[in-house]
Amino acid sequence: MKSPYDGRIFRLVNRAASLEDIRAEVEANHDNNRWWPLEITDWRLRMLAAGWSTRVSYRMVSTYAGVITKADETGFDALADSSDDELTDLVRPIGLPTARITYLRSLAELVARWEKEEIDPAAEAADRDALILSFASEVNGASYKVAQCAVLYARGYHCGIIPVDSGMVTKLAPALGMTLPPSPIAHEHMRHVLENAVRARPADFRALADLHGHQVTIPEDADPTWWVHLVLIYFKRLYLNGPSPLLCRRRPVCSRVTGCSHTRH
Repeated sequence: MKSPYDGRIFRLVNRAASLEDIRAEVEANHDNNRWWPLEITDWRLRMLAAGWSTRVSYRMVSTYAGVITKADETGFDALADSSDDELTDLVRPIGLPTARITYLRSLAELVARWEKEEIDPAAEAADRDALILSFASEVNGASYKVAQCAVLYARGYHCGIIPVDSGMVTKLAPALGMTLPPSPIAHEHMRHVLENAVRARPADFRALADLHGHQVTIPEDADPTWWVHLVLIYFKRLYLNGPSPLLCRRRPVCSRVTGCSHTRH
């Protein structure tokens, strides 16, 4: 069934993708993301990285990358067997050692259960929704948004998942005139709306990347969900977190979003 938000989502992505600052951020993070780099190949470490990236500011991305590189060099099994003191030393540059250690310990327990039950979250046939629910329910400190990121990174950028963070729920959803339930499940509800919008017209969204000159590589057999995610997440960060004075206050009634006559009064 077609969603009433599909057209609004397409128009917003079209407008946001045309903005030079967003294009620069998307190009810098699409083919090899600075937060979730391709160099990490163990899906368990990818799930760890997705959780440890929370509450790390954008200006600390290099510091965070250094911590993740050291974690990758250590290996997931060795990390899980490390003492709290050793792990505290590792994560000290990005802070919140207790929360990050608790996340690792809890993740290791879930990984052990999945391995016992022969569940491979990176397998194409694995149920994405079930994995996200399981992760959010069983990993300490993993909200729906962390679970979405963890499953996406484990499966690869172009697996069809569009993670939704808190800012997308509180700021992007209102910009789209979207009504969400007042609970953590709002992240899942919005994720499905966004994914279905892209799935309904993948060729049209893919054409937007070409139209606005985005130098990115989208696999021919994949819906452009990863590209759409990056466009929206950087639009939220650069234009809604402020919000930008260029942003029209009459969204979603005005479809131009930025640079319209309403912003000049």
